[in-house]
Formats: sequence, structure tokens, C-alpha cells
Amino acid sequence: MNAEQAHRHMLDQLGIDSLRPGANGWDPDAPNQANTDEAKASPYETLPDALVMNDGTPVTTVAQWWDERRPEIIELFDREIYGRVPEDVPGVAWSVVEETQEDFAGVTAVKKTLRGTVDNSAYPAIEVAIEARLVLPADAEGAVPVIVEFGWDPQSFRRRNQNNEGEDAGPPPPPAWQVMLLEKGWGFAVIYPSRFQADNGDGLTRGIIGLANHGQPRGPEDWGALRAWAWGASRLVDYLETEGGVDASRLGITGLSRYGKAAAVAMAYEDRFAVGFIGSSGQGGTKIMRRDFGERVENIAGGGQHHWVAGNYLKYAGPLTPNDLPIDAHMLVALCAPRPVFVSVGSLNVEGTWIDAKGNFLAAAHADPVYELLGKRGLGTMEMPGEKEGLLEGDVAFRMHDGGHTTGPNWPAFIAFASRYFDGDASDASPPVSGGE
Repeated sequence: MNAEQAHRHMLDQLGIDSLRPGANGWDPDAPNQANTDEAKASPYETLPDALVMNDGTPVTTVAQWWDERRPEIIELFDREIYGRVPEDVPGVAWSVVEETQEDFAGVTAVKKTLRGTVDNSAYPAIEVAIEARLVLPADAEGAVPVIVEFGWDPQSFRRRNQNNEGEDAGPPPPPAWQVMLLEKGWGFAVIYPSRFQADNGDGLTRGIIGLANHGQPRGPEDWGALRAWAWGASRLVDYLETEGGVDASRLGITGLSRYGKAAAVAMAYEDRFAVGFIGSSGQGGTKIMRRDFGERVENIAGGGQHHWVAGNYLKYAGPLTPNDLPIDAHMLVALCAPRPVFVSVGSLNVEGTWIDAKGNFLAAAHADPVYELLGKRGLGTMEMPGEKEGLLEGDVAFRMHDGGHTTGPNWPAFIAFASRYFDGDASDASPPVSGGE
């Protein structure tokens, strides 16, 4: 099936004829133009309470959270938002394809190119592999922390950056954050999600979703790409636990935009990630889904992005509304508790309004009660700070930098935030944050 056929097939399974249109973020004269007026952003009165059971019972103890309420919330996200990982999803066998020593802006590092081959013996028609690279400082004296990034496929970068003669412009220079990590004595890994699950609806009968489903179309509760990408990150953690140079108790996960959504999902579902850095994730990530500001639920449910989520999500853009959702993004952040999470957004004037910076802030802020129940500190306020005025002292952090659709300017602040947990170095708690800009 192509993307349009897959979308129509899912609507037919749900008994839905059509969906409401998503927000139009580019035509100011469109009848469905995206809302950017804060006074019109919150048509909802309340959010689902993370500390109230489905039957109305309050959650007042740590045991209730772990044994009863948290599993309820996971079930709701599985069924209604991200979809279920099949119980019989195939295993992955990892190998080191290549090992080289490279220079990263003056820092010598060891780079390993990794390949995780997925067992396709149950359905040989589809072949799937997880590809990643691991980079560790060459002079490390023991196991080091590693930050895992959901990265854009470098092959796509090369195709976009050919010169006029069609010659390969080569890979991009290493981002500043990678050099920062190596200079600190940490490592990083980059996983390429689109290689094991395509970022389009055409790929739903291929990739890991198609392999697990033997090439058949999805059902309403089957996993979408965001959950599949998070599954791939978990399989990379499986490998990192066997790598002698990696301290698997000090792993972080990060991503930007759609990969920020994937990083939030990975952090929520995979408790082996010790810290999360969620970049401009917007709708489907750490943005209150009920808020009508920028991108809407209807945008994700449409034909161009429905592959990210479970089929049941489409109901909330058709016969139901976002207000009917039994969960919202603050509960995704709450699933990360008590582990630390840093939510990053860009300037309203530079990045724009599409990702709804305040909606991302509110999701982080409304997770406070769960963090507090577990003896941790949340943001501690419902007042969103201005640009470069981060809330960085708690176990949930938020910062709006003054740049665009990037996490770059917030990397120094995130590294300092993660250092409190990885290094126990109080002197790193509040460094200047201009270095990454």
C-alpha cells in the first residue's frame, strides 16, 4: 500500500468517512489557518490527572504509581496514541562493521559503525537492519556516559548537498554538541531511524513494522513509526550494555522535531535511558495535545503523518475531538519520572509558533505532581520563562533558546543538567549557556 491507501484502509477499519482538516501554517488567509493567539489556545478546561486512576481512585503512594497507575497510562498510550509493540517482534544480532580513529575538531575519538540485523526467518521477504555509529574519546580511562541521538540519515544529506556537477559534497561537519561531549570525556551514538522504519506511510508494510506484521496492513492498535523508532533505540541499548567503553548506567537520549517526539517516547518506555533531552517535539511529543496552537492533532492524523502513530489516534480528528483523549503529553513526561528530562524549544520569533513552545512547557510543568510523589523536583511553576531564562534546577528542566528549529544553543545547559546525575559535579549546575550558540 502507498501512504494514501494505508490511510484510507485505516479509516475504513475505524468506520470513519473523513477527518477534520489540520491547521494550515503557511497561508494566513486559509479558513483553517493555525492559531497563534494565546487567548484562543486552550479550549479545554482540565487535563486528565496523572494521579487519578481510570476508576477515579486517587493515587497517593509510590506503590500505587508503579503497580497500578503507571501501567494504566502505558496501556492508554499503547492503545490510543503510539500503538503496541508486537509480543513476537524479531530479535536483533549486532555486529561492528568498521572501527576507525578520527579527529573531531581536535579531539581524537574511536568511531564504531554498528549494524543490528533483524531476524527475518519468519518472513524472509522483508529485510531490516538497524544502523548506528558509536563514538568514544580515544583517551578514555574506563567506561563513559553516552548520549544517543536520533539522527538524520547522512545519505540523504549527501543527496541534498551535491554540487552542480552532481559530485558528492561529503558528510556535514560534526555538530558542536558532539565535540562538547568528547571534550568532556563522554561519548555519543547516532541511530538512523528511517533505515529500519521509513518516515512515510508507504513504508508501513515494510521495515520493522512490516516485518513483524508479515507484510500486512496495520490494525488500529498496531505500532506506528514513533514507537518503532523508540524500539530501535532500545535495541541499541542492548548493544551498548555489551560495549566495554560505555557506562550503560549513564545513557541519555535526544532528538529534534519528529525525532524529538521519538526521543520522548523512547525515554518514557525505556527505563535504561537515564536522562532525556527532548528538542522541539511539538504535537505527538511533549506538547499538550488539547491546545489549539500551531500544529493540531488533526495534522498528525492526516495522510502525511498518520504513520507516526497508532490507527486509533485518527479517531480524535474525526468522530471524537482532542478533548476526548484519556491522556495527554504531560503524562508522557510523567512516565519518565523519576529520571531527569530536559525539554528544549526555540524562540517564538525565530523557530516560530508551529511546535507550540508554551504547550511543550505546560506538558513538562503538569508532570510535577508525579515527580514530587516520587521524591523528585519538577519545574515548580506554571509561569513559562522567557528566552534564555531556563528552569534548570529541578529534575524536569525547560529552556527556550533564542535560535530556530534546533537544540544547538541549549546543549551547554543540557550537558550541565546531565552532569548533575552523571558526574555529581555541583560546579556544573549553572554554567554559561552561550557556548553552543
